Amino acid sequence: MRIAFICLIAATLLGRAAIAAPACTLIADAATGKLLVQDGPCNDRVTAASTFKIPLSLIGFDTGYLKDAHTPALPYKDEYRTMMESWKITTDPTIWMEDSVVWYSQVMTQDMGLPKLQGFVDRFNYGNRDLSGGLTKAWLSSTLQISPSEQVAFIRTMLAGKLPVSPRALAMTKTIMPKVEADDGWTLWGKTGSGLQVGADGKLDRERQLGWFVGWATRGKQTVVYAYLIRDDAKAEDRAGIRARAQFVDELPNLMKNTAKR
Repeated sequence: MRIAFICLIAATLLGRAAIAAPACTLIADAATGKLLVQDGPCNDRVTAASTFKIPLSLIGFDTGYLKDAHTPALPYKDEYRTMMESWKITTDPTIWMEDSVVWYSQVMTQDMGLPKLQGFVDRFNYGNRDLSGGLTKAWLSSTLQISPSEQVAFIRTMLAGKLPVSPRALAMTKTIMPKVEADDGWTLWGKTGSGLQVGADGKLDRERQLGWFVGWATRGKQTVVYAYLIRDDAKAEDRAGIRARAQFVDELPNLMKNTAKR
């Protein structure tokens, strides 16, 4: 009986570890696009979740809706009905990006309107470009989906200044992008995202959540772009995107060392 119980516990722990395992790790040279690390199915599209704040930032600064790193500062309203206590504050572009404040995105997209937003998403060739899920929800475990490969291509195009936005929009988006220091001299700029998988039937998988960490990293003269995606227990205490960021920041130095040895 005791052995059976121990085996059951071990199986449970292994199952949880499998759920939390990376679904895709993708790293490419920013300048050439050469793939340096590719692990897992990286062409499968999933919800963009809060990684959509990267193109939203570019759009916001290009249209003038976002003025600078701290303008506009929008007050929280009870009608936004957020469950996150940390989001119930006056929020500016820097706080919006750092704390991933959903209601700020929703106010922005509603003020822009669908034709303008769809036009930018089409010109960006962002994922499947499908905003039919609505101005406030399309990127939130809904219709707007993107693959890790497409995320990397988008970030590369952005860094190269080849997206149809102003140089200032790109510079300001870089300015408000969250920054993380890693071992071995690496500095990362990236955006997290958390959401549920949408099945082919349109239903959500409420047992697992997806966690994104997408952006670029530099060390000396080297710049790489990356997309890291995990699948995790939907009942986990923290959002999957937060864990994806922690895992990738910890893993990047070793991944790049192994790449250099090839």
